[in-house]
Amino acid sequence: MKHDGSDGDNGDHSTADDGDLADRAAVADSPPPAATAIFGDRLELAQQYCRILATDGIDHGLMGPREVPRLWDRHILNCAVVQEVIDDGQSIIDIGSGAGLPGIPLAIARPDLTITLIEPLLRRSDFLQRTVDALGLPVRVVRGRAEEKAVRAEVEPADVVTSRALAPLDRLSRWSAPLIRDGGRLVALKGSSAPDEIERDRKVAERNGIGGLRVELVGKSVVEQPTTLVIGDKRGAPKRRRTR
Repeated sequence: MKHDGSDGDNGDHSTADDGDLADRAAVADSPPPAATAIFGDRLELAQQYCRILATDGIDHGLMGPREVPRLWDRHILNCAVVQEVIDDGQSIIDIGSGAGLPGIPLAIARPDLTITLIEPLLRRSDFLQRTVDALGLPVRVVRGRAEEKAVRAEVEPADVVTSRALAPLDRLSRWSAPLIRDGGRLVALKGSSAPDEIERDRKVAERNGIGGLRVELVGKSVVEQPTTLVIGDKRGAPKRRRTR
C-alpha cells in the first residue's frame, strides 16, 4: 500500500508497506493443483492475474483484503471452470465485470474465445484495461451499463453473456437478452439459492426473451467446490406485455 507521509509522521513506512504488498502478492506463487489442470501452459498468466488482484485489485477496492487467501479457489478457479459450458471459438460478453470475473479467467484458460468486458464504473474499467494490457490478452473493455442503448450499439450480440453475482434473474435477463444472439445463452454464476431464483423469475425471464432456465454445476472433477450456474437460452424477440 502506498504512503506519502502526508499525515504528519516521518513517512517511513516503506518496509512495512512493501512487506504487506509482497505477502499479498505471494499468494500467486502457490497455485492449487487444480490451477495447472485448468490453465495448463498458461498457468503463469493466471498467476500474474492473481498477483494483480492481490495488489492493485485490493488497493483500488475491487477485492476485499480478506479475499487474498481465497483468490485462487473462490475467484479465479471458480470462474475459469465456466469454460466447461462454452464451445470452441465462441464470443463472450461479460457484463458488470468488476475485477474481470469471470471474463479474464476465461480469456486466460481459453484463448480461442473472443471476450468483451462491460463495466460501468470508471475506476473498474480503467483497472480492467490495465490488467488485460499487462497480461497481453486480446480482450476488449467497454465502459458502460449493459442496459444502455449506447453500449448495445457498440457491441455485436454474443454467443454467451456471462455475469457473476450481478443481479436477480428478472433484471439480469432484461440486461443480457439484447446482447445475446438468437440461439445463444445466458450463463450466470449464482449461489445455492439458484433453483429458488429460477422458480421466482422464470416467467419474467421468458418475457425478456430468455427461456429454458436451469441449474448446472461445473468444475466437479477439478475443484473442491463446484461452481453453480444458471443457464438460459435466447429465444428470438422478447415477448411484450399487452397494453390496453
